[in-house]
Amino acid sequence: MFDPQAETMSVDERAALQRDRLRGLVDRLLAADGVQGRRLRDAGVTGGSDVALADLAELPFTTKQDLWDHYPFGMLAVPRERVAAVHGSSGTRGRPTLVAYTKADLDLWAAMCARSLACAGAAPGSIVHNAYGYGLFTGGIGVHQGAVALGATVVPMSGGMTARQVRMLADLRPDILTCTPAYALRLGEAAAEAGVEPASLRAGLFGAEPWSEGMRGAIERVLPIKALDIYGLSEVIGPGVATECLEQDGLHVNEDHFIVEAVDPSSGDPVADGTPGELVFTTPTKQAFPLVRYRTGDIASLDRRPCPCGRTLVRMSKVVGRADDMIVVRGVNVYPSEVERALLATGLVTPHYQLVVDRRGPAVRLLVACEALADDDPREELARALHEALGFTAEVFPLPGGTVPRVEVGKAVRVVTWDEGAPPLPGLS
Repeated sequence: MFDPQAETMSVDERAALQRDRLRGLVDRLLAADGVQGRRLRDAGVTGGSDVALADLAELPFTTKQDLWDHYPFGMLAVPRERVAAVHGSSGTRGRPTLVAYTKADLDLWAAMCARSLACAGAAPGSIVHNAYGYGLFTGGIGVHQGAVALGATVVPMSGGMTARQVRMLADLRPDILTCTPAYALRLGEAAAEAGVEPASLRAGLFGAEPWSEGMRGAIERVLPIKALDIYGLSEVIGPGVATECLEQDGLHVNEDHFIVEAVDPSSGDPVADGTPGELVFTTPTKQAFPLVRYRTGDIASLDRRPCPCGRTLVRMSKVVGRADDMIVVRGVNVYPSEVERALLATGLVTPHYQLVVDRRGPAVRLLVACEALADDDPREELARALHEALGFTAEVFPLPGGTVPRVEVGKAVRVVTWDEGAPPLPGLS
């Protein structure tokens, strides 16, 4: 563990810490008199002493729309001159989402990513091959800072240049790999094609996109590692919000800095532990861009049972999907990761697939483009498996190997829309 005192704190001790930090956050937001401070006043909050952890669910939500409405610096809680860095992403549906950091925020982020790397077994002296993209995207720089804070050696590869990546895996012999799960799969296949066995690798931290247990198995078959999930989002801090340990049984949320809730996506009411809900985060220790009850859109469940690793932090499940990525097919709601799970469970296809939402006709069709492992046509068996697992009929199109695009840089594109014209992939009809 990077910080055993924080990661193994008793439940009562952590609750007291969260309460005090939450009260401090409320006082800072009220003093800043920004959009969140004014909402707190409208809700009857006059100071941090008015708020207890049990009252958190009564405080107003913050949403991505707030970030868009007050873009780029309208939600700062510190003077603009104290901003040390800005990160972010294109945001949902291409809308800009930018987040500011003070120097203390960057130090906190580095410590959270160091915790994540330690979850994967990294230690001072480890070599971390970092194939997350660098730039405004938080992945590359976040993990880089974490490796430095941990005392590891970081190889700042960024994404792309796959042949060069394989060469560095062979020459530098890293023990930790960090990248998106789709790119980990691509690296494993490329290493095999080049005759390289990256035997030094022990574990990998793969995030930035939802991925299933089937994808974990696929990665672990092409790379000699334990494949672990890492979770984060720019608005909360970036990667390092939560991470799987080597037990591979849920992601430990660093809840001393990120207070997490799960709520019903429709009503906003809390859901019970173990029930999938929309993740909501409060960031009591962030300075430049703190958030109260930020609705992430990510769907997962929470688990407070002890973990054999010794960490007492609450665990979140793998993200099932995003509330705004749900596909509705003939009245049935489904997330792309659920289709992935059902597909890979058959053992008939590779992990390369793409879902095509065909909107050209009066009724929406879901086309599942995939690559079969054998020469036999598995479409009937795959369609049956999807129907049994998900409750709707999809049209399956097994395509020649290499047809589905491989990711080299950024996140895998799992869902595309076909509104008119030629099919987005050859072989669809």
